[in-house]
Amino acid sequence: MSHIICQRILLKLSGEALMSEKGSIDPDIVQRLAHEVKDLCDAGIQVGLVIGGGNILRGGEKASEGLNRVTGDQMGMLATVINALAMQDALEYLGQPVRVMTALKINQVCEDYIRRRAVRHLEKGRVAIFAAGTGNPFFTTDTAASLRAIEIDAQLMIKATKVKGVYSADPNKDPNAVFYPHLTYDEAIDQRLNVMDTTALVLCRDNNLPMRVMNIFEPGAVMRLMRGEDIGSLIERK
Repeated sequence: MSHIICQRILLKLSGEALMSEKGSIDPDIVQRLAHEVKDLCDAGIQVGLVIGGGNILRGGEKASEGLNRVTGDQMGMLATVINALAMQDALEYLGQPVRVMTALKINQVCEDYIRRRAVRHLEKGRVAIFAAGTGNPFFTTDTAASLRAIEIDAQLMIKATKVKGVYSADPNKDPNAVFYPHLTYDEAIDQRLNVMDTTALVLCRDNNLPMRVMNIFEPGAVMRLMRGEDIGSLIERK
């Protein structure tokens, strides 16, 4: 472990990261991401994982279409469980022990989230996938990822995206967007850079949890980051 910079991390994937033209869950993408996670575990890194549900359903969008917001968010929580189960299956196929833990009670499908049990799973080399957000409406999976990272004493949270890191604007739409290799949480909040929602950023800032924003679709990038390479954007308290 002497060459690994973090022993325990929380990796946050968006639901859209699992999606392609093939459908809401692309098995090829899930398998590739599972290989990335397996490589981290093989290197001795303890991995917690949070996956959004936007590839299946977004509660906020459904609420704007007339659905009750609480109901919409609950449906979104269930979507994250579906993604978590898909990732669990892909990891188990590779021989990686994994547990899905949910903030909602679905005992026939996965475990209830209990902090001490989650930490024990990590210590035993199992990937812990945290599903169903915080279990409460009006909170995003970004906030859930920040909360779980803090609860399990992760040394770093990694926000996986489809771009290099944090920019002043969407680089896919604005060719003049400026890349930020390093910034503080206060700067990210004040400049409204849309890294994560404000609640998630404040949680990380107040608990002094550093975050890396990086392109998850660059093969091997997370492992190179764990070996000390400066990849993506680093956000920290100061």
